[in-house]
Amino acid sequence: MEFGTGGGGGWDNDSSSDPRRSRKRYHRHTANQIQRLEAMFKECPHPDEKQRLQLSRELGLAPRQIKFWFQNRRTQMKAQHERADNSALRAENDKIRCENIAIREALKNVICPSCGGPPLHDAYFDEHKLRMENAHLKEELDRVSSMAAKYIGRPISQPSHFSSLELSMSSFSSHEMGCSSLDLDLLPASSSNVLPIHLSNMDKTLMSEVATNAMGELLRLCQTNEPLWMKSRSDGRDVLDLETYEQAFPRANAPLENLHFRTEVSRDSGVVIVNSATLVDMFMDSNKWSELFPTIVSSARTIEVISSGMLGSHHNGSLQLMYLELQLLSPLVPTRHFYVLRYCQQIEQGMWAVVDVSYNVTGGSQMVSHSQCRRSPSGCLIQDMPNGYSKVTWIEHVEVEDKGSTHWLFRDLIHSGLAFSAERWLATLQRTSERFACSMVTSSSSQDLGGVIPSLEGRRSMMKLAQRMVNNFCASITTSHGHRWTTLSGTDEVGVCVSVHKSMDPGQRNGVVLSAATTIWLPVPPQTIFNFFKNDRTRSQWDVLSDGNPVQEVAHITNGSHPGNCISVLRALNSTQNNMLILQESCIDSSGSLVVYCPVDLPAMNLAMSGEDPSSIPLLPSGFAILPDGRQDQGEGASSSSDVQRSGGSLVTVAFQILVSSLPSGKLNLESVTTVNNLISTTVHQIKTALNCHSSS
Repeated sequence: MEFGTGGGGGWDNDSSSDPRRSRKRYHRHTANQIQRLEAMFKECPHPDEKQRLQLSRELGLAPRQIKFWFQNRRTQMKAQHERADNSALRAENDKIRCENIAIREALKNVICPSCGGPPLHDAYFDEHKLRMENAHLKEELDRVSSMAAKYIGRPISQPSHFSSLELSMSSFSSHEMGCSSLDLDLLPASSSNVLPIHLSNMDKTLMSEVATNAMGELLRLCQTNEPLWMKSRSDGRDVLDLETYEQAFPRANAPLENLHFRTEVSRDSGVVIVNSATLVDMFMDSNKWSELFPTIVSSARTIEVISSGMLGSHHNGSLQLMYLELQLLSPLVPTRHFYVLRYCQQIEQGMWAVVDVSYNVTGGSQMVSHSQCRRSPSGCLIQDMPNGYSKVTWIEHVEVEDKGSTHWLFRDLIHSGLAFSAERWLATLQRTSERFACSMVTSSSSQDLGGVIPSLEGRRSMMKLAQRMVNNFCASITTSHGHRWTTLSGTDEVGVCVSVHKSMDPGQRNGVVLSAATTIWLPVPPQTIFNFFKNDRTRSQWDVLSDGNPVQEVAHITNGSHPGNCISVLRALNSTQNNMLILQESCIDSSGSLVVYCPVDLPAMNLAMSGEDPSSIPLLPSGFAILPDGRQDQGEGASSSSDVQRSGGSLVTVAFQILVSSLPSGKLNLESVTTVNNLISTTVHQIKTALNCHSSS
């Protein structure tokens, strides 16, 4: 084999016909030959055989020498380009590294507002500028990498630290909110911190034993009154006597090592418009169970079925390991996470019990234990009643690690045990069961149809669409791991919390969605505030998107015994957008209320009202979540399950969603943040003005 160098020389092997000859004679090309070859290379780097023969005759070189000179010259040129591009990559790398360091150093001064750092808006604008510059530098790096790859013949792997560049922004609010640094980078629509679980036969045996003991404790808590349970003199609620409980279940309430743990125990009972078999079926299906409690359960999934139940008996003896995430409808309250064993047992004909109990499990080699919350035996006893009803007795028993992280607005509600109480679970179950029953009816009043919804299929389709709207709204203000919130400075004492995520759900428009919410305290009973939002005549006083125009209800669907539980289709009068209608669902029970609404274009609304599948209709709901403030002073013997007005004050969460970009790769811009911030601030101002609450703090 022969080689020639582009530098002007070559190995001559033409005289090596003798196979015994091992040394080769080296010929250096003359200056004239090199000049002619370079000129030809600039004109044509890949000469064909005819051109090589012509050069051979002109320069007095062998055709193979010409061929290898061009090969080596091309290799040399590629190496030069590669060195130049590598230098460019290193320069871009160093530039972005310095940029990242400068950003992080600048943000250190604005992490905590109690330190006297600069105002949020200054830091926010500076950060946004640095973000844009960083993105521009990365685009340049990608361009150079692509260019270099053409010469190298393979993709260039960029430095690993580029993938982890994160620009975080401080959370500005009251001191109780802490100094958590939150990220405004785009997040997936949902994420999970559920780790893979590996269970041995010994684990399953131990789980069965724990579940059996938990079931025994639940049944005793459900069926025993005094001295285990006492009636509260202030509000008539059942109160657990802890001394008696410790004597009855010494192992279940072993002394806790952490003194910051707080115990929440409650019991309530009531009638539900669903039979026991149907309820059990829904409780043992994590998806159906989540649908029963959309305002409480932000996430639920079955990790593993330990036992599918006894042979020939549906769900009796069924045992599952589940992951639960429970929420209060405000971005100011962290969600509660549990790994629980859910065990179902048929006590007798027409009577079932379902119990949850926390269980520490291992994910790979890691112990998975949510130390902030522990679910002691909790659940319900379900007993059939005539006419397809059932009586449900609910027990809620949770130990919570409280290190002063509770936001001051919610301190009374949470520490009183009302936030996640048995009353709230049961009230929500009663309301959603009524809604479920209304969706199954085979006849409807003329008021429900209103002449606009032509059939029962249309009614069910509208209820399905409204349910998806409410679920979307509840998910938009959750504090689960899929949503990280940043608090902007605002006109009130809390500020506006914002979160950005990519919308990839089926039926939704793909793109970037900005969620914004704030919670305010008003010295007005929850029922009064609910009526204010629900009343069509007062809507113009708070709905800034309607520009003060009145609305008219064109369709109405009842979905509960309370007149406030309904679905409405509203039309804005005197509006320029005649092709848009408003879908609204309002619901209320003793634990709180919701008013959720969403603009829907006329063709999509007609599709749903005609009975077609509404799952493809995109929704971006906004609305209000209303909770009692927990500072109630109940009268003697008041019933928690029937008294909707539990307190004199209310906690109102105002939430909006806007589509920032119709592209999943779109970026958050300051204009969108400013728009939604002003939208919430104006809405809060109008609510306080209408209710004469400007003096509230």
